[in-house]
Amino acid sequence: MKKTVRQNILDVKQYIPGKPIEEVQRELKLEKVVKLASNENCLGPSPKAVAAIKKSIGRINRYPDASSFYLRKKLAKSLNVSEDSLIFGNGSDEIIGMAIRTFVDPGDEVIIAKPTFLMYEIAAQIQGAKIKFVPLSKDLKYDLVKMKEAVTDSTKIIFIANPDNPTGTYVTKRELDIFFEGLPERIMVFLDEAYFEFAAYDRKDYPRGTNYLNRPGVILARTFSKIYGLAGLRIGYGIASPKVISYMERTREPFNTNLLAQVAAEAAIDDKVFLNKTLTHVAREKTFLYSAFKKMGLEYADSATNFIVVDTKRDCKAIFDALLKKGVIVRDMKAWGFDTYIRVTIGTRAEDQKFVRALKGII
Repeated sequence: MKKTVRQNILDVKQYIPGKPIEEVQRELKLEKVVKLASNENCLGPSPKAVAAIKKSIGRINRYPDASSFYLRKKLAKSLNVSEDSLIFGNGSDEIIGMAIRTFVDPGDEVIIAKPTFLMYEIAAQIQGAKIKFVPLSKDLKYDLVKMKEAVTDSTKIIFIANPDNPTGTYVTKRELDIFFEGLPERIMVFLDEAYFEFAAYDRKDYPRGTNYLNRPGVILARTFSKIYGLAGLRIGYGIASPKVISYMERTREPFNTNLLAQVAAEAAIDDKVFLNKTLTHVAREKTFLYSAFKKMGLEYADSATNFIVVDTKRDCKAIFDALLKKGVIVRDMKAWGFDTYIRVTIGTRAEDQKFVRALKGII
């Protein structure tokens, strides 16, 4: 069987998600476990989204609207874009896959930072693309100057996560403006703004990707998973010119976003109270965790997201395992090449206190 599989599929490094709470409880026989590993919203889902789901649950015997008609209409108005500028996906991960499948031929060059969100590399490998990696700068930020210098005649698409996962850092408006100056318009630029709302909340120099949509080939991706707490429903979206979207629609699976995800996302757009509650909570808890890290003498990246990467100065897998035994799930950064770093998602105050106590006991 192995001989019949495409070689680039054999080379793919599978994405390994954060451990679920139930798995840790089973394996370690722990009663109380907190998960601070997958950048989920610790406050739960948008209440308006939950109400919409309850109202629509009796309709799940029917296929969903393949065009996401009502969600499309609501979101287009909210973003002030045309309805044909939107495409919806099973999470923003699917938008990444659709972009690669639509515009990248096997052998084409894709430019990706290293490390960054792993799905860019995985999607490119599956497509058989040639991947060119550009290291992050010393302050764990995208080096847009070197990414631009890496462009060749074979370059088809450049991925920019802003803010980045796993570092939580971002590129500024000035940096992005300079990057676009002189960049050949034939090159696609994928701006991944999965954590857009967190960065836009308190970073005055954070650029809005929608301001770059007048440039041909720019694709913007966002999600309802993080700020609105709908990670379990898998609903994200892409924004681009109608022409680019029309091409991507040809690669989209029919009924790729389920009925409950659509109605929940539509309702969540109106839930400004929950959005603001999440933003203020995350800002407050980041201050709490920063203070704790300083007291422990640990370095961390100033985060524009709902998670923080922190240098434990020790083997991160050992720290991860030790925290797991104390009922705290984080992410070790081995897969990203950060051998001493862990990534912790902002939790409730009780969850964050449990994490801090556990980390202090270990180091």
